[in-house]
Amino acid sequence: MKVNSGLQHQENPTNDRSFIKATGGGAYKFSDLFKEKLGISLEKEDEMDCLVTGANFLLKAVNHEAFTYLNGQKEFVQIDHNDLYPYLLVNIGSGVSMVKVDGDGKFERVSGTSVGGGTFWGLGKLLTKCQSFDELLELSRRGNNRVLDMLVGDIYGGMDYSKIGLSSTAIASSFGRAISNNNELDDYKPEDVSRSLLRMISNNIGQIAYLNALRFGLKRIFFGGFFIRGHSYTMDTISVAVHFWSKGEAKAMFLRHEGFLGALGAFMSYERHSLDDLMTNQSVQIPVDASCGTDTNCNQLERDLNETESMQCSVYQA
Repeated sequence: MKVNSGLQHQENPTNDRSFIKATGGGAYKFSDLFKEKLGISLEKEDEMDCLVTGANFLLKAVNHEAFTYLNGQKEFVQIDHNDLYPYLLVNIGSGVSMVKVDGDGKFERVSGTSVGGGTFWGLGKLLTKCQSFDELLELSRRGNNRVLDMLVGDIYGGMDYSKIGLSSTAIASSFGRAISNNNELDDYKPEDVSRSLLRMISNNIGQIAYLNALRFGLKRIFFGGFFIRGHSYTMDTISVAVHFWSKGEAKAMFLRHEGFLGALGAFMSYERHSLDDLMTNQSVQIPVDASCGTDTNCNQLERDLNETESMQCSVYQA
């Protein structure tokens, strides 16, 4: 569930209530709980509307919101506001939604996949016994996917398959090495399992995203959602997939505040406040490392910005 950062309290003798704008499945799942325990109503907003609104706002209002990440190198992208649309927004949550954005309030969900963050966490929990998403993600930092993944070189005697453009180190089959020996699950290190699983899912998301961008002739692909968590290996894998399938013609771009698109969009949905109001009403400080969310394992050394630095944007405070 994504909730906005403001609480509205309406003074009305016949209808006195407090409410929070919320979006996502949790807005429905936990609605009764909020009402019962806190006396707060959740006003539900459409998830796709909120995601697109949040992404558009950040890309227009925040300098250096978008960046590329390839081979460990992070590079900020300057966005021309007059040439922002159309673009593909790939939101990676439990599943993945791919949204073609043509303007403010103009979008279409063109594709998606059920293989997303929920798949990583669900299979990871079964295979490694990790008790949290962050624990699983941290475990993958220490793993080696080559222990389990079958590479092209494993099939062709260490050689490239150059005729079709595959190097010997390209993955031919995720988890494919497990079929060539008599090992049981306990014989593999949990960190290697986690690494291979993250590689498999991130690779496929990157490939499907590029194919949809190609389908609609889109120049820009932005990846968001709380699956990414600023995790270097995840971003690098997605970037490599987009680079490979596009033959270097397209780049994956990421958002510094990728986990908060829906919450920001829900906040901006207060009907009596337009986008201009939000942009000019009040200036607040938002931490640069906000994209880590509650992830205590988020490695600040991977970021090239000082942890005390903040960004300036203007939002309405209710």
